[in-house]
Amino acid sequence: MSTKTDMPESDSKLDLVRWLSVAILLSIGLFGFYYFADNSLLLRVVVLLGLVAGSVFIALKTVKGQFARGFLQDAYIEVRKVIWPSRQETMQTTGIVIVAVIIVALMVWMLDSILLWLVRLLVGQGG
Repeated sequence: MSTKTDMPESDSKLDLVRWLSVAILLSIGLFGFYYFADNSLLLRVVVLLGLVAGSVFIALKTVKGQFARGFLQDAYIEVRKVIWPSRQETMQTTGIVIVAVIIVALMVWMLDSILLWLVRLLVGQGG
């Protein structure tokens, strides 16, 4: 896992222009998607996805985009290191959880019944 905490330096004005272009592209895409509602849905979705892909491409060129990309790459590497349980282990663990939930629910129900009986006894409604 990478221990980089510093974001690389870049020209902040260029990053600002890139983020503005991302916002403009996404705005145009959303506006166009609803403005051209009479046109083919497939065409509108393809154009919208193209604009979103272009926006992501531009966003990845910024300092924060590069930092996010590095984070996602590190997260992917960590996920690949996970040892996932087998089907049998998953089923057994699920069974244990279900039994534990039922036991706790019964205990809470019994406690609630006892407290209800005590409250009725105290206010004179029970016998």
